[in-house]
Order: sequence, then C-alpha cells, then structure tokens
Amino acid sequence: MILGLPFQLFTASILAFLIAYLTILWLIKFGNSLNIIDIPNNRSLHTEPIPRSGGLGLIGSIFITWLLFVDIFSVPIFIGLTLVSAISFADDIKPLPVWSRLSIHTIAALLLSVSLFLNTHSWLFVITVGLGIIWITNLYNFMDGSDGLAGGMAVIGFSYYGIAAILAGNIDFAIVNFSIAASALAFLRFNFYPAKIFMGDIGAVSLGFLAASLGLLGWNDHIWSLWLPLLIFSPFIADATVTFFKRLLRGKKIWQAHNEHYYQRLIKQGLGHRNTALLAYVLMVIVGGTAILSIKLEFAQQSWISCMWGAIYLVIMHAFDRFESYHNR
Repeated sequence: MILGLPFQLFTASILAFLIAYLTILWLIKFGNSLNIIDIPNNRSLHTEPIPRSGGLGLIGSIFITWLLFVDIFSVPIFIGLTLVSAISFADDIKPLPVWSRLSIHTIAALLLSVSLFLNTHSWLFVITVGLGIIWITNLYNFMDGSDGLAGGMAVIGFSYYGIAAILAGNIDFAIVNFSIAASALAFLRFNFYPAKIFMGDIGAVSLGFLAASLGLLGWNDHIWSLWLPLLIFSPFIADATVTFFKRLLRGKKIWQAHNEHYYQRLIKQGLGHRNTALLAYVLMVIVGGTAILSIKLEFAQQSWISCMWGAIYLVIMHAFDRFESYHNR
C-alpha cells in the first residue's frame, strides 16, 4: 500500500504521467514534422504559432495505462473513445466538415447510451442521454481556448471522479480516472502559461467524451448520483451552455468558432491566461469538493446544492456582463 492506496493505483498513475510527459516532450522538440500547428487568427488569444499535438501524448498514455492495468472495462466507452479520438486527430491534421465530426460523435454517444440504458429505459431517455454526451463532448473543446484551462479541469475533474470511486470501494474505476488525471497533469506541465503545446481536438474532444461517459458509467454502476459529474464539471458546462444560448438568442451562427465565452472575455479584460486559469482552478476545486462532500446526501439535498451552484453561476455571469458593459462604454 502507498499512503493507504493500492500499489496498482499508484503505479498506474505514475506510468500514465511518465508516458504522457515523455511523449509530449518529444512532440514539442520533434513533432513539427506532423505539421499540426495552431496558427493565430482574429479569434485567437495567443500570438505565436504553437503545436497542437499534445493530445496525442495525453490520450495515448490513457489507452496504454488502461490496457495494462484495467482487466475489465466498458467496451462501448473504449470503442467510443477510439472513434472520437480518431476523427478528432484527422480534424487536427486537416479540418473536416462539421457534419462528419458530429456523425462520429453521435455514433459514439448512442453506442454508449444504448449499451447502458436501453434495457432499463425508454428510447426517448436513451436519445436524450446521447444528446447530452454529444454536448459535453463538444463543449469541452469550446472551453479549450486558454493556456492551462482545459488541462487543469481534467486534472481536477477526473481526480474527483477517482476519489469518489475510492470512497465507493471501486479501485478499478479509480485507476481509470486517476490515469486520466495523471496524463492531464503531465500535459499541464507544458500547457500552463506560457503554453509550449496545445492539446488539439484529439485531446479536448476526447476528454469531453470521457467526462460524460465515465460520469454516466459511475451513475449506472451506483458509484454516485447523476448530480456529482454534472457538478464537478459545472464550471465548463455553465460557461459553454449559457454562452451557446446567448448567441442563439442573438441570432449568431452557433456553429462558427468565436471568442465570446466568459473565460475568453476575462482574458481580454486584462486578467490574462495565468490568472484566469488560477481563478478557474479555485472554482473547480471548491465546486468539486462540494460534490464529494455531498456524495452521501439524499438525492433531494444534492439537487438543492446543484441548483444553488447554478444560481451562483448566473449571478457571477450577470455581474460580469454588467461590469464589461460599463467598462466598454
């Protein structure tokens, strides 16, 4: 035992970190031949070309660690992650039409939703869950626009998943999640401001799929209630969802990339990449900690806590909207 935890969990996390660290280090030094470079444009928050192949090391280390340390795991999640990672990497190499990416996301989401819920729920429920997976998969990519933000969310979010799995006595599921957190920590070493590498779609989209699919798997296996994954990843969910509907109501082309997310606007108001990331980490730790502390509460109590955080987000966003409007006069 290492600090009271099974040695296998400790070893898997260390291995995931080392594989990701060494692979990403190689990609920074020699990976330019892949020609996966993020060229700044009028929507970018950075000014220099930066490689965006870091997700290869991040997701690759997760696959290797799972194969070595997890004897039995959800086949639909493994297949879905493979599909999502492959189409995302193809998009990183050469931009693909939106419909082709969403088609693969839909296949992966429905495969998981059907496998988990079709025997116990209606088709309407299965389709609704599938749409939710597609949304979380993509919103994580929307939130990957600032140094250290998406990587930090992965470290904190999947660590909380792992802690919840340990509290439930499910070490295999803890290994699954801590290996993701460890890989993300290795990536964050090179992505925190000033970033040397970005994770690209293969990293961000895949992490979004994992956040949704593992959250649902934990719920289906009675490890936690549905509120826990929603609350843990709520900083990203709140920003992306509110921004999406605000743009929709203003008649904007919601399928086009933009820089109107709250984290992007914070950076443009002068907070900067580093401080925005650090502020987000504090919020993520507090919200995730609240989710873990409420894990033994009744569903109704967890619902109230989640609604409380929803109200807090809306108040903060409204206050920032007013501040920005006054500041930009």
